Parts: sequence; C-alpha cells; structure tokens
Amino acid sequence: MLRGKRKIELTRQPFSSTTQSRPAASASIAQAKPAGPAPMMMRSRLMESCLMESGLPDIARFRRRVLDHYRRRGRRFPWRRTRDPYRILVSEFMLQQTQTARVLAKFDPFVTRFPHVRALAAGDRGDVLALWSGLGYNRRAVALHRSAGLIADRFGGAVPSGADDLRALPGVGPATAGAVQAFGFGLPAVFVETNIRRAALHELFPGRTAVSDRELLPVLERALDRSDPRTWYWALMDYGAALARGVPNPNRRSAHYARQSRFDGSNRQQRGRILRALAERGPLTFAELSGLIGAADHAGRERARGNVAAMAAEGLLDTAGDRVQVATGRKDRAQR
Repeated sequence: MLRGKRKIELTRQPFSSTTQSRPAASASIAQAKPAGPAPMMMRSRLMESCLMESGLPDIARFRRRVLDHYRRRGRRFPWRRTRDPYRILVSEFMLQQTQTARVLAKFDPFVTRFPHVRALAAGDRGDVLALWSGLGYNRRAVALHRSAGLIADRFGGAVPSGADDLRALPGVGPATAGAVQAFGFGLPAVFVETNIRRAALHELFPGRTAVSDRELLPVLERALDRSDPRTWYWALMDYGAALARGVPNPNRRSAHYARQSRFDGSNRQQRGRILRALAERGPLTFAELSGLIGAADHAGRERARGNVAAMAAEGLLDTAGDRVQVATGRKDRAQR
C-alpha cells in the first residue's frame, strides 16, 4: 500500500470496461501501445507526480523508465494479440525457461492444432510432444496436457481466473498463475518472473545482493497499474529483457539465482535423445533404444534405464515389459 500524503486503495476488482473510475492518484496506462504518441507519456508523468507526492520517487522513476522504453521499443508477439485465457496459458507454459524466439516458432502451430482446451485435452500426448519438440523441458508439455484435461473436467473447458484454481493445475506456479490472470483476464495480480525480477533488481535494488522475491513483491505491487495490468507487465517484461542484453545480469543478485547445470553428458541430454528416438521410430525394445541413443556400455545402459523409468513416472513414456514408447495420455484420461 502507498503511504504518504495520499492513501491509494489497492483494489482487486477484475478489469472491465464497466469498472467504476478509480481515484485520480491511480493514473492509468490503458491502451498504451509500443511507439505510441504522447498520451502515454502524459499518463506516466501523472503517475510519477502522484507517487512522488506519496514519498516514493524511486517507484515513479522506475515506472517512467519502463514505460519510456516500451513506448520506443515494445515488442509484439502473437500471444499479445489475444485475450483468450487458453492461448495465454499455452504461451506461459512455453515461455517458462525458454527464449521468446524459440516460442515464436512453436506457438501458432500448437494453437492451430489444439485451438481450445477440449481439443488439447482429447489430443494424443505423442502429438503434443511432437509439436513441443525444440522447446525443451518436455515435462512442461505433459503438465500442460494434464492441465487441459483437468480444466475440461472441472471447469467445463474454461480456464479458471482464480489464483488458487490456477495454481492447483500441474506445472502452474505463482508466476504462471499471475501471468494468466493479468494477460488472460486483465486482473491486477502481482507476480515475479525472470524479466520482472531483472528490471526490479536493476532499478530499485542497486548494489543489493541476495534479494528475495518476498522483498520485490510489495514494490512491484506499488508500481502496478491496476487499471491496465496487461500493458504494464508487457512493458516491464520488455524492459527486463532489454537489460539482459545491456548490463551484467542483475538476477545474479537474487536470492533465488542458480546457474544451469552443464548440458553435454547430462541426463537432460540423454532424455532428449530417448524422446527423439521414440518419436522417430515408434515403440522400441530397451535394447534397441539403448543402441539408438549411444548407451553402449553398462553404465550408459543403466543411466538410460533410470531415465526411462523417471520419464514413465512423469507421463512422458509408456512402458510394457521390455518395450518403450512415447506416452499417449490414455492412462491420465482413465484416472481422471
């Protein structure tokens, strides 16, 4: 909550064209577009003035820089051209730990093949994984497939808007739930993801180390434009993405920062080879699979056996005796 001469009430009402007007101190950036004209600047400066009256000049400067950057260099993506919560959900799963350039190549083919929740829920998992190929972290595809089944069964095929309902879905944490609320429903959810974290650390916590997300959240709540969270979060994410190319990574100063482990020779690499071999060849015996992925010695075969067991437990593979294949998802449907 903002403190100072003015007390601004932080409501959590859903975005709507019929929502009652907010106090003048809560300036809106609604309808702001990349490379747009001066009105967005005027709204930004009005918000800055209000926040400075409240004793928060750092937040005001933060907002100004973020919105100035978005006005000049805002990015455009297909998932920003829709307010369909299902398509937002798909995009957020794809964007977890994955660069936007890779998602751009996969998003349209995926939502063309699976245009709504029920289509995805009824789809074969092998088809889902085939369309996901190239994005990595294939467990996300399984989680998305399972989430679609639960949404179809529990919510009539409509993606829920509540934070608790969203976070009950497989693979949906606070950041994904908040993004779906903001982009799919226009709700003023407060959340942190990697680009948001980078922007906040760079601008509001210079020189600080081991900064936790718990410290960031109240600051981000004060900065949030509650009347147009979509535009604000697009701007904030774009600013954070630009910082990744222009300054030493501020996220290294986060309490949650961890370097990714080496890929060559890792289980992640072997798991990818297993999935590709089965997708290309169909069901195989374990011996045939081991040969195709280069697990020629005893140690390699044992590691492959462990990875196959783990992937089957995660819903990526189906096994029957000594035969292995890409999962169909039928087991999940039978258990729902």
